Amino acid sequence: MRTRTSPTTSALAATALLALLAAPARAAGPATTASEPYPGYRSALYADPASWLCRGDTDDVCDHDLDATIVRANGTTRRERWHEASSPKIDCFYVYPTISTDPGGNSDLVPGDDQELYVVRQQAARLGSVCRVFAPIYRQITLTALTARLAGQQIPNDPALAYADVVDAWKHYVANDNHGRGVILIGHSQGAGHLTALVRNEIDPSPELRARLVSAILLGTSLQVPVGADVGGDFQNVPLCRSASQTGCAISYASFRADAPPPSSSLFGKSRGPGLQAACTNPAALGGGTGALKPYLPVDGKSLPLFPSRDVDWLDPALGVEITTPLVALPGFLSAECKVENGFSYLSIDVQGDPSDPRIDDLTGADITPEWGLHLVDANAAMGNLVDVAEREARAFCGRQRRCATRPLARR
Repeated sequence: MRTRTSPTTSALAATALLALLAAPARAAGPATTASEPYPGYRSALYADPASWLCRGDTDDVCDHDLDATIVRANGTTRRERWHEASSPKIDCFYVYPTISTDPGGNSDLVPGDDQELYVVRQQAARLGSVCRVFAPIYRQITLTALTARLAGQQIPNDPALAYADVVDAWKHYVANDNHGRGVILIGHSQGAGHLTALVRNEIDPSPELRARLVSAILLGTSLQVPVGADVGGDFQNVPLCRSASQTGCAISYASFRADAPPPSSSLFGKSRGPGLQAACTNPAALGGGTGALKPYLPVDGKSLPLFPSRDVDWLDPALGVEITTPLVALPGFLSAECKVENGFSYLSIDVQGDPSDPRIDDLTGADITPEWGLHLVDANAAMGNLVDVAEREARAFCGRQRRCATRPLARR
C-alpha cells in the first residue's frame, strides 16, 4: 500500500506559479482571411529546424522512448509499444508550460534536457501516433522570474516577446509546413494561455484557418465561455467540443481532486467576468457525465521535472516486478467528471486506489497547493483519452474535408 506524498517546500515555491501566464494576450486587429493566410511568410528564427523541439520532418525527442508498462489492478503488467504514425493525416502544434529555470526573465532558445525536452515528451509526443508534431522553442517567462515575483522581487521580463515567438512560429508553420492540413493545437498552462490568444487573434477571425482547425486542446487554464453556452467569451466562432466527431472546437479543463475541489482563492476554473464561466470539457466523456481516464505517468513519479526524483514503486516491491519503460499506464485508476459548484467549473478527478491490491494507492507528487489542484498532471492524467479523441477527430475532419491525402514521413 502506498499513500500520497507531498513535494518539497522549495519545489512548491517554484511550481505554485506554473500557470500565472495563462491569461492570454491580445493582438491589435484580426488575421487576414485570404485563401493563404500568410502568403510568403518566412521566419528568420523558425526557418531553422534547431528552433523547434519537434518537427514532423526531423528525427527528434518526440519520436523515441514512449513505450509504457500497463499495470493492472491485479498486479499483472504488459509492455505497450508506441508507434509513430507513418502517414499522419493531420498535424499537431504544441506550446509547452512554464518550465525554464534560465536565470533571466525570459528564457533563451536553448532547450534543457530536464525542462523543455522533458515536458514535450510528457504532454505532446504521444500524439505523434496520430499527427506530425510541431513544437517551437519560445522565449517564455521563466520560473526564475515567477519565483522572484512570489518572493516580492522583480526580474525584468517581456510577456509580449513570448507570445510574439509563438505567433512567429505559427505563421512560419502555416506558410511553409502546413499545406492546408488539419491541425490540433495543444498547450498547457503558459502555453495554453498563448494558444488561447493565438486562436482568438489569428484563427477565430479567419474562415480559412478555422477550416484547418481540428481542435484546440487548452489545458490548465480558464478558457471563458458564457454560462450555459459553448461559444462566446474568449472565442466568437470556436465552440467547445461535445463529441469526438466534432471538429473546429476546443477542449479545455483545469483538474482538481474530487475530495479537494478548488478553494475560493483558486486561480483555475474561475470566471473572469459577469455571465462567464471557465470551460470544462471532460476528455473521457465529451458529451457529459463521468468517464474513465487513461493516464500515462512518468515511471519515476515526476509529473514535471521540478521535484526531486522519487523512484515511485507502482507495484508492491515484494512482487519483484521491474518496470523498464519510461511511462506507466494505470487502467481503472482515475475517473473524471466536469463539475460546476461554488462559482468554479473544473474537472473533478477521483483516484480509485485500492489498499488491498498491489498497485500504488494514490497519485504522488501531483499536488502543488489547494489553489492549484492537480495542475501538474492536467495532461498526464488524461493523455490516453486525448490521443483517442485526436484519432477520432482526425477521421471526422478528413471525412468532411475530403483532403487528407498522406504520404510516409520523410526525414531531414
